[in-house]
Amino acid sequence: MNGGDDEDVVVAAASGDQSPPLQWRFSQVFGERSAGEEVQPVDMISAIEFDHSGDHLATGDRGGRVVLFERSDAKHSSGGARRDLEETDYPVRHPEFCYKTEFQSHDPAFDYLKSLEIEEKINKIRWCQTANGALFLLSTNDKTIKYWKVQDKKIKKICDVNADPSGAVGNGIVANGVPGANISSLRLPVVVTSHESSPVAKCRRVYPHAHDYHINSISNNSDGETFISADDLRINLWNLEISNQSFNIVDVKPEKMEDLSEVITAAEFHPTHCNMLAYSSSKGSIRLIDLRQSALCDSHSKLFEEPDAAGSKSFFTEIIASVSDIKFAKEGRYLLSRDYMTLKLWDINMDSGPVSTFQVHEYLKPKLCDLYENDSIFDKFECCISGNGLRAATGSYSNLFRVFGVSPGSTETATLEASRNPTRRHVPVPSRPSKIGSILSRGGSESAATGVDGNSSNALDYTTKLLHLAWHPNENLIACAAGNSLYMYCA
Repeated sequence: MNGGDDEDVVVAAASGDQSPPLQWRFSQVFGERSAGEEVQPVDMISAIEFDHSGDHLATGDRGGRVVLFERSDAKHSSGGARRDLEETDYPVRHPEFCYKTEFQSHDPAFDYLKSLEIEEKINKIRWCQTANGALFLLSTNDKTIKYWKVQDKKIKKICDVNADPSGAVGNGIVANGVPGANISSLRLPVVVTSHESSPVAKCRRVYPHAHDYHINSISNNSDGETFISADDLRINLWNLEISNQSFNIVDVKPEKMEDLSEVITAAEFHPTHCNMLAYSSSKGSIRLIDLRQSALCDSHSKLFEEPDAAGSKSFFTEIIASVSDIKFAKEGRYLLSRDYMTLKLWDINMDSGPVSTFQVHEYLKPKLCDLYENDSIFDKFECCISGNGLRAATGSYSNLFRVFGVSPGSTETATLEASRNPTRRHVPVPSRPSKIGSILSRGGSESAATGVDGNSSNALDYTTKLLHLAWHPNENLIACAAGNSLYMYCA
């Protein structure tokens, strides 16, 4: 449970000298829309995921499409000794990506038994282990999970044809009215395999009919053989090779639905221990379970939740406490969670409370009624953590996202906008995050409200929200979705 040698490296880095704050700058954009261009709902990006090596990036959209990108920078190009010498004279280049391929993962469907339409929107994408030069990934919509294989195939071309195709019309008659008048002998065409290749996506397996409610999470196991899928009330365990059978390992459905008090909001496997996973709930708690304890994990190994704060509770207390996303750090010791108001860092060896709490939407407290009326209070913001575990990021409104230093003693924080000029919005720098027993926001709510929302020039737009983002596993590179555009920022 301690994460092995990798954990020692990360913990040592976190407890040592503080690294200087990162200076974020724009790197790339894909699908940038022009001023005034209307974005179609089916083109909105709904999922982002880097693979474990960081060489590939996948996005899913509301139209059921999956788009793949691959690294194209000098680090992965040929050049030999000369390139190595050039890299000693110039700063290290950050990852650059290029378009690879796209495919239609899901289509609209209809559940005739429940008379419900199933939209094609991609909820989650997870990369699987590569094999024989092929890429494998899982994608899911509300009901069905699919296992995809993407591999470069040699392009086959037809050649050695002695008929002139330019002289033929629709029915095969040549222009002068006499078929094959200029051909002395007709040769059969030859199919030749070209040196060029093109990526081809093929659906290997479909995992249907296992969830009565909408799937909100899928997560790969470190054993490379199994994965989990979670909906509001159940978590199922699958084997990648078996598509017609899954095992229910968590079931929070009560005997009477009137007694339902909380639902599952996210689930994630531990990155190194194949027997451990965590799932969050709408009440703000996170449960760590051990698959070795029992086949049905009704009881948890550890429960992580915020101690009840003194003071009166309001109608919105439970709504804003609901956890929308959880992510394990790379070494598995720390767990990051995001609720509507805050970003929290947890130590899985300490269940008394979060290690740090970072205020993201503190200035929105006076506007909870308005946010409830327009349903914005139910927005599910994702979070991500850097490969070295020293920083975390999450999204906000007006296509803003925030980066926090999460190592002990760090005061680093940055607010950036998903645009070509990420620092054009002047947002006040919040203060140090809170620790256990001292719940202090990064910056007071009054100053935050005045600087971010009170100023008409910096008023937040609740219709543009940055919900999805991912951190490169090895580099300081963040990919985030703003509508139908994919922005990348490096530091």
